[in-house]
Amino acid sequence: MGFNSLLCCLPHNGKLKICRQRGHTYVMQSPAKVNNCSKTADSNPGCAASPKKKSAMKTSSSSKVPKVLQKSDKKQLTAWLGDNKGFNLLYKASRDGCSAQLFHQKCDNKGPTVTVLYNALDCVFGGYTALNWTSNVSGMWLTDQSAFLFRLYFKGKFDPQKYPAKNGSNAIYCLGSYGPTFGGGHDLFAFSGSIPKNGQYFQVNGSTNFGTSFHMQGDTATTVTADNLQLVDVEVYQITDGNDLSEEPWRKLPELSTKALKSYIDLYAPLGGLKVNNVNILMIGAVGAGKSSYFNTINSIFRGHVTSQACSGSAEHSLTTMFRMYKVRSSESCMPLKFRLCDTRGLEEGQGMDDSDLVAILDGHLPDRYQFNPAVPISPDSAGYKKSPILADKIHCIAFVLDGCTVDVFPDKILQTIKSIQQRANQRGIPQVVLLTKVDRACLLVESDISQIFRSATVGELVDQVAQLVGLPRAHVLPVKNYEKEMELDQNVDIPALLSLRQMLRFADDYLYNYLDQHEGKIHLFSQAYRGNRCLSEESVNYNCWKGSPRRSSRANCHT
Repeated sequence: MGFNSLLCCLPHNGKLKICRQRGHTYVMQSPAKVNNCSKTADSNPGCAASPKKKSAMKTSSSSKVPKVLQKSDKKQLTAWLGDNKGFNLLYKASRDGCSAQLFHQKCDNKGPTVTVLYNALDCVFGGYTALNWTSNVSGMWLTDQSAFLFRLYFKGKFDPQKYPAKNGSNAIYCLGSYGPTFGGGHDLFAFSGSIPKNGQYFQVNGSTNFGTSFHMQGDTATTVTADNLQLVDVEVYQITDGNDLSEEPWRKLPELSTKALKSYIDLYAPLGGLKVNNVNILMIGAVGAGKSSYFNTINSIFRGHVTSQACSGSAEHSLTTMFRMYKVRSSESCMPLKFRLCDTRGLEEGQGMDDSDLVAILDGHLPDRYQFNPAVPISPDSAGYKKSPILADKIHCIAFVLDGCTVDVFPDKILQTIKSIQQRANQRGIPQVVLLTKVDRACLLVESDISQIFRSATVGELVDQVAQLVGLPRAHVLPVKNYEKEMELDQNVDIPALLSLRQMLRFADDYLYNYLDQHEGKIHLFSQAYRGNRCLSEESVNYNCWKGSPRRSSRANCHT
């Protein structure tokens, strides 16, 4: 069963440019115009309607609607479903492949699900069933009075509408060779078999026949799909009932307070004797991931009010145009704390960070406020270039900043860039973490109460997913929520941010310890201590100096 059941395609040599495949242009007509033809098309593949001079189907060159459910979308679906609901992504065609076999492999016997289709004209629509999908070999209709179809967006505009089942009969159709299928007729049939991707879209062989098993409130394929079944993506979410919060936190932490964490960071100092006054943490991430916002969040916590010292916001291209080594000052002394948050250009598809630029940053060749010139790679002749950087100039820890809402659709090119950066960092022994931002948008319960960030099953699963994506241990993935809409400080925002910073400072210390191990014969100040093994045991030093409670001078001198 294909488009010939509802839409007929005809190779055309004119000037129409609707859908190209293997050099041919195809003209597609809406169901209303080919209804008579569709009845015979299944038995006669050669059946086709005559071409139109102008087609209603035009593909959009740039998409307005994100191809993953947003917070507002989940709120709308939750309102239709009732009570608190969790959304667990089971299947995504752009990630897993547009295949009926893969759909059933990932979605069968998972209980209630929501299927979401995104088409080329920025229409988002789909269906809900409370029943299990199954791979029935002969096809089976199932009755579900709670099933419904829906529209979320029409041509990029949020325009939600729910279409309930008429009596529940023939609500879904289960067949091993079919993708998600709703209604008799079928009201909504996504695809069958396996569909290759044609450019940006899946030219699916599905169909719509709205109104057979669902009340469409006067809407038709024209007002739901814009008569377009070129699909950019298909998603299936498992719907979970009730609370998304686990009884036990997925990451166990002791009782913490903003005051205690601020004190630790305020008193932090790098290893003494290495002539490193502050450690350098490099933030790298895609445009809009929240690098600059993370600095603003940390800066706000120590300033005592929400600040926006670094330019941040939403933009098509990076708002950061220069290399910055941001200082955060103590709220008590106003002196700079012993770390720098280094910000650089955001990663973009097609505009990746140049290898020479990255090496120059990691090895400490660039001064603060170095202005990037995309047309000219960094070289020893660049203004301000440090030809002989010392340990204090180098990067001591890397933080990859990832938007928690885009993990399922993370661009391959940017991931490849991150992998390349990791290779460079590993060659230099630089520890790495992931700052997982915007986790409040990934979980509705965390959005309403950010203090539950470490009890949210959704956030825990997201951390697992990111750890696997970038190849780092789970403990290196640090979920945070940056200050964005808030006007006042909130300790529930502060604590995850300070925890992430504390962990990065500890990893930066690991880098310095490795450097010390490698060069201890050259560092006279430490050679005696390490030969006697006096600094490798907490019992032989002031315990508090490792916990961050003493003055900086105590930490700096504990190895002498």
